[in-house]
Amino acid sequence: MSMIEITADIEAIIKQAILSFVATVNEDGTPNLSPKASLTVRSGVLYFADIASPRTILNLKRNPAVEINAVDIFQRRGYRFKGRALILPPDDAEFLMIADWVRATNGPEYPVDHVVKIETTSITPLLSPAHVFADPPRSQDEIRSTYYQKYGVKPIGA
Repeated sequence: MSMIEITADIEAIIKQAILSFVATVNEDGTPNLSPKASLTVRSGVLYFADIASPRTILNLKRNPAVEINAVDIFQRRGYRFKGRALILPPDDAEFLMIADWVRATNGPEYPVDHVVKIETTSITPLLSPAHVFADPPRSQDEIRSTYYQKYGVKPIGA
């Protein structure tokens, strides 16, 4: 399988989004959507930690199909990742790398029950209509400024 490149922009969006959403398939075929603040990129590979997501893990053990959306709410853009999930064993070096990062970021009390590595099969951009239909077209700065106002927030240092 050829590797699909995770660019610097994709990595930046994941960091800025903070919260991403992982879709899996329930046993009855219905979707399961789970928020993840642990989605991260290491050496061009996507991972997330199971901190409190037993349903996601059960679903992935039965069916490794996964889709992940990461969207920066202020830029109104992001990415959709499709692929296969691999649940790493707890003694695996990649598991330990992600678990250590989660605990360093959130605190040692955070449980990391599983680490999931994604074999990405496709990455597609997600763009808000603000990017697509605005006439005249709006710059990324204009869009960001509009959504800071809509959410009632200011960038740090502003």
